[in-house]
Amino acid sequence: MEIFKTNKTYGFMAKRIPFTAVSAILIIISVFSLFTKGLNFGIDFAGGTVIQIKYEKEAPISDIRDILKETKHSNAAITKFGSDEEIIIRITGSSSSLGSDIGEELKTILSKTGNFEIRRVDMVGAKVGGELAEKGLISLVLSFIGIIIYVSFRFDWKFAFVSLIALVHDVIIAVGAVSLFNVEVNLDILAAILTLLGYSLNDTIIIFDRIREVIQTSKEDNLEKLIDESVSRTLPRTTLTSLTVFFTVLTLYLFGGEIINGFAFTMLVGVIVGTYSSIFVASSFLVNLKFSIANYRAKEAEKVRIKKEKAKNRAMYEQGTVW
Repeated sequence: MEIFKTNKTYGFMAKRIPFTAVSAILIIISVFSLFTKGLNFGIDFAGGTVIQIKYEKEAPISDIRDILKETKHSNAAITKFGSDEEIIIRITGSSSSLGSDIGEELKTILSKTGNFEIRRVDMVGAKVGGELAEKGLISLVLSFIGIIIYVSFRFDWKFAFVSLIALVHDVIIAVGAVSLFNVEVNLDILAAILTLLGYSLNDTIIIFDRIREVIQTSKEDNLEKLIDESVSRTLPRTTLTSLTVFFTVLTLYLFGGEIINGFAFTMLVGVIVGTYSSIFVASSFLVNLKFSIANYRAKEAEKVRIKKEKAKNRAMYEQGTVW
């Protein structure tokens, strides 16, 4: 069964203004949420303590939450870890504010919840969290720079610029959703953002590659019609790939447990937004930048001419006719 017919051309560019308006609204909501609510930084970035506890029977998570709410650790996040008997307690804050031996303190506080053992206590200082945040930001910036260089070399600087706009669009909306729904930001969220960059760029490159191919093989000079044809040809592949990834990540979100929910949620938003931007945002901005088909064809023809000339000279040299 075909979701989209490969021999049919859809008029995406005729609707680019409404789609651009939708993107603008989503970006405004995301930026507003980031400025008003900010990000809920977890232990990896804000510092704190992770305590792994194993009960003899199923861990009474609701009772543990009720008890901790009455203490100075009311902000603790409690999630299952692997089995019903094991849990992870995450407490944000500096080591000085938490006390010298948080493990012993929790043993006393939770003594009425059943028999358990504390398997590990890991502490992350605020300074370490700041270094992780800095390195995470650097990794994002380096990713953007690498993408610009690659796409400029592979296609054209306008393609690279449009790719960057699409990626910034995806990151802002994904991070905005994390802020809006108060998802705890840890290293797994950063991993999801970096994964989103690669996924979105892959879809965008495939569409750009088809646009380049259609420009070279078609006699059509209308850029909007060429883009509509290119996107329509890649639409079945893009849609099926996105749906496959979406349902896989949705399964992780529904059945993977609380410990992976943040990563799965960010990826869910990212897959939707990344597919949307590859089809509508990137191509629309290519039209807005007034990409010249004639200039591009002239450049490609010159590349072919130079390549043929080099091949001809090489053949003549090998035959001994060039001194």
